[in-house]
Amino acid sequence: MEAAAPTPAPAPHVLIVPFPAQGHALPFFDFVALLAARGLRLSVVTTPANLQLLSPLLAAHPTAVRAVTFPFPSHPALPPGLENTKGCGPGEFPTFIHAFAGLREPVLAWARAQPDRVVAVFADFFCGWAQPLAREIGAAGIVFSPSGALGTVVMHSIFRRLVRRPPGSDDTFSVAFPAIPGEPSFQWRELMMMYMNYMAGNLEEQVAQSVRQTFLWNLQESWGFVSNTFRALERKYLDQPLEDLGFRRLWAVGPVAPDADAAAGRGGEAAVRAADLMAWLDAFPEGSVVYVCFGSQAVLTPAAAAALAEALERSAVPFVWAVGGAVVPEGFEARVSGRGLVVRGWAPQVAALRHAAVGWFMSHCGWNSTLEAAAAGVPVLAWPMTGDQFFDARLLVDEARIAVRACAGGIGFVPDAGELAAVLRDAAAEKGRDMRARAKELAAEAARAVKEGGGSSFDDMEGLVQEIRKLC
Repeated sequence: MEAAAPTPAPAPHVLIVPFPAQGHALPFFDFVALLAARGLRLSVVTTPANLQLLSPLLAAHPTAVRAVTFPFPSHPALPPGLENTKGCGPGEFPTFIHAFAGLREPVLAWARAQPDRVVAVFADFFCGWAQPLAREIGAAGIVFSPSGALGTVVMHSIFRRLVRRPPGSDDTFSVAFPAIPGEPSFQWRELMMMYMNYMAGNLEEQVAQSVRQTFLWNLQESWGFVSNTFRALERKYLDQPLEDLGFRRLWAVGPVAPDADAAAGRGGEAAVRAADLMAWLDAFPEGSVVYVCFGSQAVLTPAAAAALAEALERSAVPFVWAVGGAVVPEGFEARVSGRGLVVRGWAPQVAALRHAAVGWFMSHCGWNSTLEAAAAGVPVLAWPMTGDQFFDARLLVDEARIAVRACAGGIGFVPDAGELAAVLRDAAAEKGRDMRARAKELAAEAARAVKEGGGSSFDDMEGLVQEIRKLC
C-alpha cells in the first residue's frame, strides 16, 4: 500500500491594517499583492467607504485576499461620513489618526474569534495601535512604512526624542539627528506639520497623546519595519539597525509598484486616458518634457498656482501639469497650447514618467512619487510641502544627486516666477544632462533590486515571507 501523501501545511494567515489615505494604501496594497503571490492568506481591514480601494487587489487575488469590513469609528471633530483622508484638512489629519484607532477593539475581537490563528499583523505606521494588538493575539507585529527609510527614522525620532526649538528661535532653526547615519539636519519648518502642532500645543490633548503613542508603539511593540525602498537608494539607513527605530530590523522590499501597463488605473480613474497622454507626448523629443504633479493630498494655493503657471509660460519648456484641485489662471491653457497640457484630475503618472519624452518631474517629493521617479529614471525638481517630503527631497538632492531644489517649499509658499522659470530652463538645457544620466543609472539599480537571483529587495521579500512561515 502506498503511503498517503503528507498534508500540505496551511498557508499562514496574515492580518493587514492599512491607513485610509491614498498615498499610504496604494503601496501597501502593492506589497500585499506580493505577499499573496507568495502563498500567504491575507485579511485586510477596511471600512465601507474604503472598500472600493481594495477592489483591484481582491479581483487579482480572489482566493488569497479577503476584505474584513468594520464601521468607521466616527469622531465629533470630523465631518460626518469622512472615512478617508482625501478631503481631510491638515488640521484634521491628527484627529483622523486618533479616530481610526477606535478600530482596535473590534479588530481585536475579530482576530480572537478566527478559527485559524493570525500569525502576523502588518500595519501602517499611523496604525501603531495594531502593534500591541498583535502581541495580545500571539502574532508578530510588523510596521509597514509608506515612506523611505530616512523619512521613517526621522519621523519616529522626533516623536521619540521630542526635539524642541529653543525659545526665541524662528522656523529656520536647525534640528540635528546625530543618531542617524550622516547626521542629517533639517530646519524646524521642514519637520512634519503634525509634529510642530503637537509641540505648539495646538492638538486636543487626547489627539496629541494618541498621535505620539502610535509612533512609540511602532518602536516598542513591533517585530520590525518594512519599507517600500531599495538598497542602492538608501543603503546607509539599511546596513544596520538604527537606535531611532528601536534597533528593529528594516526590510527594504521596493519598488513595489507594478509596471506602467498594470499601473494605468492605479489610484483611481484618470482624467486623461493613458493612450491619449502617450500620443501627446510622442510629439516631443526625448527628455524635453517636464511632468508636474503635487500628489493627491497637497493643493497649491491660488497664488502658488499662478506663480507656477507664469514660470511654465515664461520658461518655454514643454510640460504636462496634473493640477489636482489647484486653480489655473484664466487664459493660461490657451497661451501654452501646443507645448503644455493641463490635466484636471488624476493622471496615469507611472506611464507618463516612463515615456521617453519626459525628462524631469516637478514634484512635492511624496515617497510614492519619489520611488516612481527613481524607477523611471527621471530626475526631480523638488518642491516639498510637508510630512516626509523635506526628508525625501534631501535624499534626492544631497545623497542620490538626482534632483535640484525648485523652491524652498512648504504649504502656502509662493515662489518667485522668474526664479522658477530659470530652474525649468536650466533643467531642460545641457545643465540637466548629467543628472538625467545619474537618474537612469539609479533606475537600473531599482530594476535589479526586485529581480529574482540576487536582487536586494527580492531577497528581503523572500526572507520576510520565510520568517512569517516559521511562525505557523
